[in-house]
Amino acid sequence: MDATSRPPSLAGLRRTYEGEPLLESDLAADPITQFTRWFQDALESGLPEPNAMVLATASAGGRPSARTVLLKGYDERGFVFYTNYESRKGRDLAENGRASLLFPWHPIRRQVRVEGLVARLPHEESAEYFTSRPYGSRIGAWASRQSAVVRSREELDARYAEMAERWPEDPPVPDFWGGYRVVPSEVEFWQGQLDRMHDRLRYRRSHPGWIVERLAP
Repeated sequence: MDATSRPPSLAGLRRTYEGEPLLESDLAADPITQFTRWFQDALESGLPEPNAMVLATASAGGRPSARTVLLKGYDERGFVFYTNYESRKGRDLAENGRASLLFPWHPIRRQVRVEGLVARLPHEESAEYFTSRPYGSRIGAWASRQSAVVRSREELDARYAEMAERWPEDPPVPDFWGGYRVVPSEVEFWQGQLDRMHDRLRYRRSHPGWIVERLAP
C-alpha cells in the first residue's frame, strides 16, 4: 500500500465544543416543547435541512440498519416521516416496531435523540401529505421499488417515464407508500461542552408525564 492509498490518521481529528450549559432549569415541561425551541434555533442558524434525521431500525433477528430521512411533521403524538412500506426500513418496522431517531445538528453543537414505538399513519393522513408533494416526487414514489436491486440507471429512468406517461397530471397514492409516527418513550437533548464534558438531559416517559434525568457524557 503506497502513501496515497493509506487511510488518513484520525487520532488528531477533533473539534472543541463550547456552548451555553444545558441545565435542568432550562428545560420545558415536556420534550415536544423543548424540541420546538431547539428546532427553531436550528432553523434560525441556517443549518441545511435541519429536519434531516438518522432513522435506525432493526429486523426481527436484530440486524440493524440506519439511513437519513426527513422529518415531515411532529406534535405531542410523535415524529412523522414517509416512505415505501416495502423498503428495508418498512420491512424492519413490520417485523420490529421500534426505532430511534437522531438529529445531528453539529454546527450548533447539539443533538437530539428519540426512541420509541412506531405506528403507521392512517391512509387519510398519508394521502393528504402525498398530494402536497411536487409532481416529480409523486411519480418517483411509483417508479422506485425502494431498496430492490435494479440492473441499471436506465431501468430506473424507463420506469419513471412509464409512470409519468401513465399519470401525466395527478398520480394517486400508492398502496405501498405512506407515513409512520415514532411515538417517543425517551427524548435526549445533547449540548456540546469543553473537554467532552457534554450536557445530556433525557426525558423518559412515566405516565402521566415525563421524568428528566441527567446522563454522564
